[in-house]
Amino acid sequence: MSHDSTLSALNTHLSRNRWLGAITLVVAGALQTLTFSPFNWWWLGPVSIALILLVTVPLPSRKLFRAGWLTGLGLFATGASWVYISISKYGNTPIPVAVLLTVLFVMGLALFHGLAFWFWGKLAKSSPVRRLILFPAIWVLGDWLRSWLLTGFPWLYLGTAHTDGPLAGLAPLTGVHGITFWITLTGAAAYGVAWLLFQRRKTLAAVTAVVAILPWLATPALNRIHWTKLSDQPIQFAAMQGNIPQLIKWDPEFLKQQIVTYLTMTEDYWDTDLILWPETAIPLPQDQAGAIIEHINKKLGKNSTLITGIPWYGFSEQREGFTYRNSIMAIGNGEGMYYKQKLVPFGEYVPLEGLLRGLIGFFDLPMSSFSPGPAYQKPLEANGLKVRPFICYEVAYPDFVASNSWGSDLLLTISNDGWFGDSIGPLQHLQIARMSALETGRYMLRGTNNGVTAVIDNKGRITGRLPHFERATLTGKVYAASGNTPYMETGSWPVLILAAILVVFVRERDIPPVR
Repeated sequence: MSHDSTLSALNTHLSRNRWLGAITLVVAGALQTLTFSPFNWWWLGPVSIALILLVTVPLPSRKLFRAGWLTGLGLFATGASWVYISISKYGNTPIPVAVLLTVLFVMGLALFHGLAFWFWGKLAKSSPVRRLILFPAIWVLGDWLRSWLLTGFPWLYLGTAHTDGPLAGLAPLTGVHGITFWITLTGAAAYGVAWLLFQRRKTLAAVTAVVAILPWLATPALNRIHWTKLSDQPIQFAAMQGNIPQLIKWDPEFLKQQIVTYLTMTEDYWDTDLILWPETAIPLPQDQAGAIIEHINKKLGKNSTLITGIPWYGFSEQREGFTYRNSIMAIGNGEGMYYKQKLVPFGEYVPLEGLLRGLIGFFDLPMSSFSPGPAYQKPLEANGLKVRPFICYEVAYPDFVASNSWGSDLLLTISNDGWFGDSIGPLQHLQIARMSALETGRYMLRGTNNGVTAVIDNKGRITGRLPHFERATLTGKVYAASGNTPYMETGSWPVLILAAILVVFVRERDIPPVR
């Protein structure tokens, strides 16, 4: 790099001024939150990456862990700190303790970025060219690690922002990680083009720019391809959003009131093809809810199915004992029960339970002793349709959704986002569900307790939704889909293998500097 160039001078200033560099990295991480719902400024993704590289490319390798951690701190402090609401308001935790736990949560998540950047430094050493080539691969591999390590936190992937962005057409081909790869590559290319222009390498700069921009221009055409085939026969649905206050959700005194609420809301819809109640709409284990289930069966029309969230209690061979599970059940002209597999730490189970139970209210949340369901469960049957359900957090795992959607006609997700109040968390959750519909080329019906209840088509578009914090019923049509998208066939493996190949290729070869 030319030491008299403006870019080099800016690089040097940011890398040597510790506080200015740190603030830039935190801001760059925070900019990524603005790419997601409800802001939807997807174009800030490459801008954020370019800013990160502006600070990190000239840094010594030993400082990259801290740089990555600061980037993650900016992202998760702005994009995931809504967990404070569930810890403080619904976890009955004193405010100072809730603030401390939220800070620890954010700082812990930021370690994933720190680890990825540390690995980046080990591989790329001090070569600017090597760092630029490796960066997209390292970022995607870091996201993948975050998706499963310690049960995973598959949230705030840059690619998710493109449900309404120009790269949406890549979703059924590569999944969200493929979109993320191209966003980070674009940011790296923008930095590289500026660098090349300062070096007066105009031809190479132009080629780099074209390669980076081409998919942004081409992928909108991909979104017009129908990877799956939709049925001509519409399925009428009614989804009830009861808006039950979270503070009374598990209070036995309000049990009858909650059941009556959903029964009353359903009174005009018993003959609808598919009726959906949200997560734990029946806040009573199935072994104690026989009378309620029998009443629903009697009310339902001959060709109607009601699907509801309900806890399950019984003997588990997997656990070799009796246990609770967060479940969803089909009643009426359908059958099946699905047990949630991806549990939310502290919300549905408590890690290190023997040590943490009883310390503070947050570690004793109602129904926080669930056990995960077995893998490879059958879809629910509803009026001859195969309905693949996902409960709450599960819809955020892209490969989990893709692999489990094989052979399904329709996707369905239920949730109770009341835990996160009037924050951006539920809106991010809805956007993640939209990405899942895009990746699988299937309609998705989403039922929630207090919002956002919505219906999403096979292109990830919302075709109907209910307002937040209102008791209301959403009605409309969905269509069964057949066939698989390319992403369902391969999952994220092609993108991950490409990232691994880049890592091996760049590490094993001596890449000369651009002069």
